[in-house]
Amino acid sequence: MSRRGASGPRQPGGGRQMAGPRHEQRRQHSTRHRRPRADRTAKEDSAASAKSGELTLRQNGPSKALQAAAKVQTVTVTADETGMRVDRFFEARFPGLSFSHIQRIIRKGEVRINGKRTQPKMRLEAGQVVRIPPLNIEAPTMRPDAPQAQKDRAFLKSITLYEDPDVLVLNKPMGLAVQGGSGTTRHVDGMLGALRSPDGQRPRLVHRLDKDTAGCLLVAKNRFSAAALAKTFRSRAARKIYWALAVGVPKPAQGRISTYLAKQEVEEDSFMRIAKHGEKDAVHAVTYYAVVETAAQQLAWLSLKPVTGRTHQLRAHMAHISHPIVGDPKYFNKENWQLPGGMQEKLHLLARRIAVPHPRGGVVDVSAPLPPHMEQSWNLLGFDAKRYDPIDEAPEE
Repeated sequence: MSRRGASGPRQPGGGRQMAGPRHEQRRQHSTRHRRPRADRTAKEDSAASAKSGELTLRQNGPSKALQAAAKVQTVTVTADETGMRVDRFFEARFPGLSFSHIQRIIRKGEVRINGKRTQPKMRLEAGQVVRIPPLNIEAPTMRPDAPQAQKDRAFLKSITLYEDPDVLVLNKPMGLAVQGGSGTTRHVDGMLGALRSPDGQRPRLVHRLDKDTAGCLLVAKNRFSAAALAKTFRSRAARKIYWALAVGVPKPAQGRISTYLAKQEVEEDSFMRIAKHGEKDAVHAVTYYAVVETAAQQLAWLSLKPVTGRTHQLRAHMAHISHPIVGDPKYFNKENWQLPGGMQEKLHLLARRIAVPHPRGGVVDVSAPLPPHMEQSWNLLGFDAKRYDPIDEAPEE
């Protein structure tokens, strides 16, 4: 875990990039970290889970868990679950439940909070009573030592940028979905089950990346860190920096994009469109950008800092200012534009860096390398990935 002020080239958002071999990025926490009261032993944490009624296969066994899920249940939100979104609550308590099923039961009103209908993004509070309808949980199909689980573990380890007992940062490849959906069977969330801890805790996603966006993906390895990191993201204390290759050169060289976005459904597809303030379902989105380097005034290497975390925010914002991201199949809006020879027509967007307060003290500060297709483009254009990033200290909001 890197520290502010360490040696190495400066990176966007403050701090510096760790240099050296990969194993240096994966060293364990210092024993000087404070251990707050919430720092429980695995045995205590497991006991707390059982008390809260969490259905894990380790606690109840496959048959009992599935039998209980087939009935209406009423559970109380625990202190660790305070601030958790309703859909994340179901993901955490019922790992075998599909994302689409969670969304469906909430949308139909089958899930109730203190007797009232709710929404997937609503935040829970300790002591609230959640009505859980009969659930369609998939029975486990493999043991932890099964071949597929072994392959998933090996793959996740191969893309790990940083790991400690509480936090995992993955270098998500372009083209790999973060969560399942219609027709998506292989995704990061599904693989995380192979990393279930001895006390039954399953790693959980803290945020998401688009399928075609590569780079840093933060994962919480236990309930304590999941709750702490969720609060960090809600308070916008997490610093995220993205790199992109855009068409043309934005002016001014550094700027702020502020719009409202709303989801637009078109047949079987959907995208985020620019909306008006006060429009139904419109959400405010703010992005800071900075031009790092240009190529013949035709292409620009951009550093992007999203203040908000809306779906497709960076892609929609760059298209909005008429500088779409190269290779974007959904938002590219330049007619008669040809991709330069030697470049691949893939989304040129990288979640370059993430810096967040660690749940037990200190800072997790990790950078991801350029994916192969972007590295190829950077080499073709003569861009140096070690160049100073001018969005270093973009204002906070």
